[in-house]
Amino acid sequence: MKQAIVARTDLGMGRGKLAAQVAHASLSAYEDADAKTRRAWKGEGQKKIVVKVSGESELFEVASRAEREGLPHAVIRDAGHTQLEPGTPTTCAVGPGRDDVVDQATGDLSLY
Repeated sequence: MKQAIVARTDLGMGRGKLAAQVAHASLSAYEDADAKTRRAWKGEGQKKIVVKVSGESELFEVASRAEREGLPHAVIRDAGHTQLEPGTPTTCAVGPGRDDVVDQATGDLSLY
């Protein structure tokens, strides 16, 4: 089992901002998963990868693919306190879920 976190490269987020957005996405998608999936993923070491997209439309396409696959997922919109405008979509976490199913939604993306 794994989780993929998709981050936009077009926003110019600093490393700390990116780390925070990835963490928000991971936790939000985890909370979207059912209890059995959460237990299984935690028991297997909570495997994660971070991949990239170049813009907002690609981010939402990944979210749509996750929805079609029936995967837990979460799109994170920034609160706007620091670097970005309020409501800016920054990241999308897909999973936790079976590796092959997560790959159906994110497998064509490059590592961040």
